[in-house]
Amino acid sequence: MIGGFLFLIIANGVALILPYLIRLAVDSLQVRTDPGVLLRIGLLIVLVGLVQAILSYYGRFIQAEVSRRIEYELRADLFKHFEKLELDYFQHNKIGDLVARAINDLTAVRGLLGPGISNLLNTTVAFTATIILMLTIDARLTIYSTSVLPLISVVFIVLARKIERSYKSVQDQFGEVSAQAQENFSGIRTVKAYTQEEYELHAFRTANQEYVRLSIIYARFYALLWPAMYFLAGLAAVILLWRGGLDVIEGRITLGQMVQFTGYLAQLTWPMIAFGWVVNLFQQGSASMKRINEVMDHQPTIVGPEPSLESTNEPLRDHLEGKVEFQHVSFSYGDREVLHDINITVEVGSSLAIVGPTGSGKSTLVNLLPRMFDVSKGQVLIDDVDVRKIPLALLRRQIGYVPQETFLFSVPLAENISFGLEALDTKRLQEVMQSAQLTKDVEDFPEGVTTMIGERGVTLSGGQKQRTSLARAIAKEPAILILDDAMSSVDTHTEADILKHLQRVMQGRTTIIISHRCSTVKNLDHIVVLDEGRIVEEGTHASLLQLRGLYAEMYRRQLIGEELEDS
Repeated sequence: MIGGFLFLIIANGVALILPYLIRLAVDSLQVRTDPGVLLRIGLLIVLVGLVQAILSYYGRFIQAEVSRRIEYELRADLFKHFEKLELDYFQHNKIGDLVARAINDLTAVRGLLGPGISNLLNTTVAFTATIILMLTIDARLTIYSTSVLPLISVVFIVLARKIERSYKSVQDQFGEVSAQAQENFSGIRTVKAYTQEEYELHAFRTANQEYVRLSIIYARFYALLWPAMYFLAGLAAVILLWRGGLDVIEGRITLGQMVQFTGYLAQLTWPMIAFGWVVNLFQQGSASMKRINEVMDHQPTIVGPEPSLESTNEPLRDHLEGKVEFQHVSFSYGDREVLHDINITVEVGSSLAIVGPTGSGKSTLVNLLPRMFDVSKGQVLIDDVDVRKIPLALLRRQIGYVPQETFLFSVPLAENISFGLEALDTKRLQEVMQSAQLTKDVEDFPEGVTTMIGERGVTLSGGQKQRTSLARAIAKEPAILILDDAMSSVDTHTEADILKHLQRVMQGRTTIIISHRCSTVKNLDHIVVLDEGRIVEEGTHASLLQLRGLYAEMYRRQLIGEELEDS
């Protein structure tokens, strides 16, 4: 940046030579000088202009390059920060607005750092140097012609705050428009299925009209700057012609000095106008930087242990055995407690089933293991160590998690399965697809495992998505495997085949399965029944049936349902 500043400073210094050369030419005309002198002065003017152009080019280019590099680093830092933020943050902030901050707002910040700072320096140097040279010609004439310049500051002080507030409102509303568009694109199937196109169009039109309204208010404030600049510049020129003309008539200054003075005043015109543009860039950039800092200042609530804590857990750095304990665990979403005093122990290599009605807290409970959320009370332990004392990378690397809502990336099927792994050889890929009962489906794909599956796996059925997600979790070879209703979209026959192949995967591995189907979990080592965030029953499939409680009722209803389907 300093290098760019130096080029611009020298370019401004060279530019100040031009009015002096024109003064020499005008004064030489009054004494009927040799035409060769005018030619030499003309060539000098061309040469000075060329040097100024080259210096200005390199100065502006360097400043622009610096601003682009800073924009790159800021965007990379912002994305890195997004990746560190807890799941809860994204549940309470619109994704479209976050994307707008990472794109639109960063572009405004780059404008501040590039043309903003560059023109601020250019304006400051040019204004200061020009005023000094004008004072050397005639101090009184300088005072007259620059008397209107303080009015510029008054205009900027009045408009600056309004421009900043107005631009921030525009950016906030742009985030709302982006969020609505993003939600509609993501949920286009639902919109079409419920014929809500007109409703969504109306909602988007309303948000877009508000964006236009706020943009027009901003444009109104911004538009006032330019007429003010031109008016004040013209007023200064009128004062110069009046006072300077009188001084030439009175013989206080020469005609050449008058022309030189006019050239300097003309050079002040652009800095005066540029100053308005710079103020606008600074207002935009500062408003956008505030929006970016709102994200950057939010510290992640789910963080790994300090180095001192990591050093006490040296044996845990490479591998976890898989013993899981929930000790008096409670969890709250805000003021609402959804889990109450949960106590469960799962030994290494054993299996646990968690069943219960919808909304009983099953998914919330297993989300505490990989620390998607942290407990409000109690402890979650793995291998007798609180999960908050285990490095996050190790903890999540050793947990294979298949969530309820399957997410697939817009990459080939093989890349989706190997997500999170450095490499997955063909043999291992075939093994995990076989375990997830995905092999037969892949054989029907036009390009096999290299088939692009579309955004969010749009080309796959619900069951294929779940099985792909299951294959991804198995491929990690985790110490703990969590299946959160991972087979809800497959039929009972496919589910039976998957469970059969999973028996080999589950050997020596701690497995936790959440399911609404009792048939899915009846062969597991231990079953816990949750209701309204509390453990109401636990035991084996047989012992729970003997209790004739909630689990037995669920099992009876499912048997009736299966009989009705078969009939």
